[in-house]
Amino acid sequence: MKGTEAHDSYGEKPDPEDHNAPVGPQRDTPPPENGPGGPSGPEPPEPSSSRTPDEPPHIPMPRTSVEDTGLPLPEPAPAPLFLEHRVLKSLLGAWALAACSPEETTAVEDHLGTCGACADEALRLRDAVGLLHPPESLDLDPTLRTRVLESCLDRRPPRIPVPEWATPYDAETARLDALLQDIGDAEWHAPVRLRWFEGDEQTSRRTTVAGVIAHLLTVDGLVALTLGLDDPLEAQADAPTPEARTEAFWTTSHFPPTRSVRTPWREQAHNLVRTVAFAAGGTSRASGAERGGGSGRLPVSYGAFELPLRDSMLDRAFETWVHAGDIAEAVDYPYEPPSPRHLHAMIDLGARMLPTALAARRQAGLATPGQTRHLVPAGTPGRSLRLEIEGLGGGEWLIPLDSPGALPSPDHEVAHIALDGVEFCQLAAGHVSPDEAAAGQLGDREAIRDVLFAAASLSRM
Repeated sequence: MKGTEAHDSYGEKPDPEDHNAPVGPQRDTPPPENGPGGPSGPEPPEPSSSRTPDEPPHIPMPRTSVEDTGLPLPEPAPAPLFLEHRVLKSLLGAWALAACSPEETTAVEDHLGTCGACADEALRLRDAVGLLHPPESLDLDPTLRTRVLESCLDRRPPRIPVPEWATPYDAETARLDALLQDIGDAEWHAPVRLRWFEGDEQTSRRTTVAGVIAHLLTVDGLVALTLGLDDPLEAQADAPTPEARTEAFWTTSHFPPTRSVRTPWREQAHNLVRTVAFAAGGTSRASGAERGGGSGRLPVSYGAFELPLRDSMLDRAFETWVHAGDIAEAVDYPYEPPSPRHLHAMIDLGARMLPTALAARRQAGLATPGQTRHLVPAGTPGRSLRLEIEGLGGGEWLIPLDSPGALPSPDHEVAHIALDGVEFCQLAAGHVSPDEAAAGQLGDREAIRDVLFAAASLSRM
């Protein structure tokens, strides 16, 4: 029978009166027809799924294995590297130099967290590695501005070019302005000592960084007056000399001057360059003779002497560089010499001024006795000294010794001096004594001494 087969399949039905029968549905007990309570039991709650009663129960599919996806298997985590203490200690130097493998680095750093002695040694080694790297200057190359401008002008010449004899002044004022941009307010009051020669003795005057800029402002004003620009000196000076004008400015202004003096100085420098560029005339297509021929010969008075405008602009470039070096030394700022081309032009100006300086020394009775017995008329050959400048801006010049108008002649060469270019400029600025100048000397010792002292006499405040 069907019912009998069911009872044989699932076992005998338990007696409801048997208290020893197990409670609840058993594995061998068929499910009740109307739910867990039987025909009289409560209705079970509706399932949350939308499956219909006739739909078979959802059986989840087995999880897809990584091997079945075709993707690469993940790399197993590397096992930590276990090293002995002596090995880890020997790796400290390589670790400080960042030369360890990643596994060795991890092992060493884990060890440093537990070993104080190795941690101290690692710290000392890491500090020592820092000393192996040479210090790099954060300051820009002083010639960067000049090189950038030259590169730009090579590609597109300016409509109104600056004359060649004014470019050194343009470059040196720009370099000094960059130095002033970098210093702080307090450094404007740093003490600076101006040095120059009077007669055969060195003299000096103490001022500040702001006082040096005021000095440059008032002396550049002599060129401004020649070009018809405003005079920066509002007070009346005792004499139209650089020293008298500077003293007048220092006396009438707030002394010591403050950094506010930078603005009028840089504006005047810009106006000087702009004015000589327009005064030189012509465009970029003009020839060298057409550019700056007439304006370059305008006389600029310094009180006791005059210089043509082209030489005066070189003189102002030279003094700007020298005093920028004084400021840089006072505030501990690195400062380089001018470019070789500009330095050569400054040396050439000093060499051309030496015959006049020698004549002034003879008139003042400062020349050696032997140098007063060999005077020759202007336009005739006379004794000459060969001035050889080595290094940056170098070259050779024949200096007439007997009179400013004498013709230098290699056939009448009586002495030879060899100097470094920067040292010659320091001598002409009064920063190096003639007796201390490291000059190679050959020939007439008296002539050599007179020329060295004449070069120092070119200096002034």
